[in-house]
Amino acid sequence: MCTERQKPCAILHQGGVSMIELVMFIVIVSAGVVGILAAINATTQKSADPMARKQALAIAESLLEEVQLMPFTYCDPDDPQAPTATSATVGVAGVGCTSAATVEGIGPEAGETRYSTPQFDNVNDYHGFSMLGFKDIANVAVLGLTGYNASVATTAVALGGIAANDVNGRPQVLRIVVTVTPPSGSAISLEGYRTRYAPQATP
Repeated sequence: MCTERQKPCAILHQGGVSMIELVMFIVIVSAGVVGILAAINATTQKSADPMARKQALAIAESLLEEVQLMPFTYCDPDDPQAPTATSATVGVAGVGCTSAATVEGIGPEAGETRYSTPQFDNVNDYHGFSMLGFKDIANVAVLGLTGYNASVATTAVALGGIAANDVNGRPQVLRIVVTVTPPSGSAISLEGYRTRYAPQATP
């Protein structure tokens, strides 16, 4: 039994952490750690999807810019009258194209591709173009992007006060839709417009 002179004895009788409290603490902390690790694991597994989506968006932007930077002329740029043609007519020097074969329409001219000679040289040449695996302009697969597929569609549409077609039935405004499908996930589509603001501009 402690006396007044034995105050340290009272300290020995103070309670600490019981075994049950310690076990409960360990269980609660373990459950919290497991929950956090499960959330981190789920986030890590899905982190590839945003990366693939971002890459697909970059490819779509690149291809859309490539198409929009092409000439939008009445005649194929290979036609000697392309720089002077002011309509899609045929046979009138300085006004139209030299032949019906060189009048620009939706889709590429015979033999033209994105890669070889003759190459696409007009916006509407890209209509219907597609590639399995992203490739550069020289038809070389881009490392790391072989699983990304792309396609392009161009359509004559009205835009603001500009009619879709001119009096000769030729497009004045084209809507360009680029669709890129990543290896996993859903396809991404971007669209842009090109007007015939410089009908005689050739490369």
